Formats: sequence, C-alpha cells, structure tokens
Amino acid sequence: MTSNNTAKFTFLYLLSLIALGFFAISAGNILFQLINKNIADIVESYNMLYNIQALRFAISAIIVSAPIYFVTVWQINKNLANGLLEKDSGIRKWLTYLILLVSALVIIGDLIAVIYNFLNGELSLKFSLKTLTILAIAGVVFSYYFYDMKREKIEQDKVVNYYFYLTAVLAIIIFISGIFFVESPAEARQKRLDNEVVNALNAVESAIQEYYMTEEKLPENLDVLIEDIDYIQGKDLQNVVTKKEFEYKITSEREYELCTEFLRSNMEDKDNYSYGYLEGRYRHEAGYDCLKKKVNDDTVKPMMVR
Repeated sequence: MTSNNTAKFTFLYLLSLIALGFFAISAGNILFQLINKNIADIVESYNMLYNIQALRFAISAIIVSAPIYFVTVWQINKNLANGLLEKDSGIRKWLTYLILLVSALVIIGDLIAVIYNFLNGELSLKFSLKTLTILAIAGVVFSYYFYDMKREKIEQDKVVNYYFYLTAVLAIIIFISGIFFVESPAEARQKRLDNEVVNALNAVESAIQEYYMTEEKLPENLDVLIEDIDYIQGKDLQNVVTKKEFEYKITSEREYELCTEFLRSNMEDKDNYSYGYLEGRYRHEAGYDCLKKKVNDDTVKPMMVR
C-alpha cells in the first residue's frame, strides 16, 4: 500500500468514525426523545423531559451524518474488494479498533447517564427502553466491526451487505419517526416569535409590579412605566411582531389584563423548557388574547434612601 493510499484510507476511516459518532448518537437521541414524549412522568427533572430542540438537532445530525457514513464505509469496502486496501494492513486494524474504542466510550457515558436518571427517580419503563436503545445501537456497531475484522471473505460478503442495508433501513425508520414529532420550520418560527412577545410581556409585568410596590397602586397606563421604570422604553411596550402597543386594562385594585396578538396557541404545549420557563406562565390562544395578571402584595417594598 502506497503512502498516497495510506493517507486516503486514514481519511476515510477517520471520516467514518466522526460520521458514525454523529449518526449513532443522533439516532439514540431521537429514540430517547420519542420515549420521553410518549411516556409521561410527573416527577421528571429537566434532563428526563421531552425536548424538541434536542430532537430537532438529532434529526439535523442524522440527515448529514448518515449519508456520509454509508458512503465512506462503501468506499472502504470497495477498496478492500479490489485489493487497494489490504485486509491485514496495520492502518485498517488500528483505525477499526480506534472506532471501537470511541464507540465504547460513548456507550459507557450514555449508560452512566441513563442509570443516573433511573437512580434519580426516572420511571422503570423509560429506563428499560433507553437501556435497550443503547444496547441495540452498541450491538449493531460492535458486531459489524468485529465481524469485519474477523471475516475471511472480502469480495461480495453477504453479511456485510445485510448490515449495510439493514442499518440504512433502520436509519430511515428512525428519521421518519422523529419527523412525525417535530413541528415544521414555519411553526417553529411562530413559536419563537411568540416567545419574544412573552418575554416582552414579562418585562412589562415586572415593571407594573415594581411600580405598584413603590406607588401602592397600578399605573393608569403603560406610558407611565417609561417615566418611572428605568429599564422600560417605548419599544418594550410593543408587540415585536405586529409593532402594535400592548393593551392594558385595569380590572381591580390589584388585577389587570395585558392584551396582544399571538401567532399560535400554546395551551397544549408541554415542551416549555425548550423556549424558556415563561411559556408556562403565559398560556395564550392564537390571535388576539388577554392575559389576566395580579400584582403581588407580599413583595418587599423598596427602601427610601435619604
């Protein structure tokens, strides 16, 4: 094997290692998020919850990494078959075992995380399914590479072909399963824009609370906040999407409503951690909606400095 071929095969093996890492981890993450989505648990902590952002990243990773992995493996096997890459060459053995080592480290880390979550109170069913997911992915990776190292027949090996096509089919199934549970790019943008509106409403609510604790009454209108609250400017009282000012209605001595337009309803959203905890405090319908708010009388009043 020439030095040019050595560089070429080193590149192919290392590229396949990187692609395999993204491929296997993203496939596992998609399955993990599907488990989190469909098996609810009222005592879940953040890292046990369904996370649409993690699912979206995993789908993106598998779209890129899976084709790269299959192409590089196909190139390696093609060069093995035509004799350009020797079966017993040192580079093949060393880099294959490097792939196995990195895979083992990732699997060990995943198992530690899953066991930790189980000891932290995760449901036994979720723990079992996630453990099976890790073991299944590990089984496919290790069995393929161990067989690849031990096989005698190089040309048109049916077992290698079975692995190749089976893995491709599984990748497509996992990808399609993930797509069913992720919103479209347009819906994701609407969700993020509504979240910007929610952030602005939260700033207004905080300013109203601060004004109430100082003046012991609700502001007559939102323009008062611009004069009395340092961090409130005119643009903070507007819907960032429609550019219309928030509507403010006093309903009692301590209660009021903030009204504006929203692009979508978040009444049934469960994945509040992906866009910030505020979503859970600002449930709204699509279109024009008024959110009922109440100032807190228990907050410590600011002290006057003389």
